Amino acid sequence: MSSKKLFIFDLDGTLVDAYTAIWESLNYTRKRLEYPPVNFAKSKRNVGKGDRRFMEVFFKKQDIDEALRIYRLHHKKSLRKYSRFKPHAKGLLVFLRKNAKKTAIASNRPRHFTNIIISTLKMGRLVDYILCGDEIRSYKPKPKILNMIVRKFGADKKDAIFVGDMNIDMETAKRAKMDAIFIRGGSSSLADIKKYRNKKVIKSLKEMIKY
Repeated sequence: MSSKKLFIFDLDGTLVDAYTAIWESLNYTRKRLEYPPVNFAKSKRNVGKGDRRFMEVFFKKQDIDEALRIYRLHHKKSLRKYSRFKPHAKGLLVFLRKNAKKTAIASNRPRHFTNIIISTLKMGRLVDYILCGDEIRSYKPKPKILNMIVRKFGADKKDAIFVGDMNIDMETAKRAKMDAIFIRGGSSSLADIKKYRNKKVIKSLKEMIKY
């Protein structure tokens, strides 16, 4: 890992814990549309594929557009209230910067919501580049987002690594032909990512500093 020059991170569940913000906005929306509440675990399992696809899991087809409108309005406030750094995330970003490594974020979260998180946690000075799926109309696991970030830095893929907490992240790295790190404790289990060979599994971001 010490030979890598470009570290690309997923956002939600990897660098940032916004699960409570998502869950609060989801249940607010369900209450407004007269649906029963959803438990935290079920909400957490279904994040990571964009907010429209998230709504498709929890609402009837005829309610999705209205649910998305309500959810997005509420989520602006919820993100500011509940977004937190994952353990050791800030320290890792500082460490990488001090060691002349380049860092980027590749997220399926819409850019305007990503900006709220970045602003709330003052992450802008810690990350060199951010790219979101809605900006390029391509979402993970399609590899375009990783390929564009690598080109942005003029890097070679062998010098880059993608860090994520979901099977969708591992699939994206596989399609991009890039090394990957899977951090446990996010939306996917070890069983979900067992088939991906070109990866390293860690329990905490702190382990990346050790390696």
